[in-house]
Amino acid sequence: MENLSQKADFLKNDFTKILSELDADTPPKWGKMNVLQMVEHMSDYVRIANGKTPMDIITEAEKLPRLQGFLTSEKPFPENTPNVLMPDTPPPAKHSSKVAAIAELQTEINDFFAAYSENSTRKLKNPFFGELDFDMQVQLLHKHSTHHLRQFGVLA
Repeated sequence: MENLSQKADFLKNDFTKILSELDADTPPKWGKMNVLQMVEHMSDYVRIANGKTPMDIITEAEKLPRLQGFLTSEKPFPENTPNVLMPDTPPPAKHSSKVAAIAELQTEINDFFAAYSENSTRKLKNPFFGELDFDMQVQLLHKHSTHHLRQFGVLA
C-alpha cells in the first residue's frame, strides 16, 4: 500500500510519463474512451481538483460518508464505473495529438499542487465525493489515474 506522499509523487512525476509510453492506439479493456479521450478526461477531473472548474456536489449528503470511506480505502474503482456527468458516447478529442493532451494534463497536475501549496487548508467540491481537502484529492486523483491505467492494460 502506497502512502500519500508516494501517491502525490506518482501524480507529479510518473503518471504522464507512463501515459507518454502508452501507444495511442491501445484498445481499452473496458469502456468507450480511446487513449486520447481518457487523457483529456483526466485533465477535466484534475481541473475540478485544482479549482479551475468549480462543481456542485450532486451526491446526496447522507451518501457522502460512505463514498468518502471508499475514497480513503485502497479499493480500486470497479471497471465501467458509471459517471452521470459523462455522455454515453465520449466527446471527440480536443487535441490533435496525445503529446499535446499529456502536456495539458501535466500542467493541470502542476496547477493542482500549486493551488494547495498556496492554501494548504483549502477544500474544493467534487461532484461525487463532496468537499475534499488536499489528502482526499490526492487519494481520488491517484485512484482515478490507476483506474484508467488498468483500463488500458498498463497496470494489472
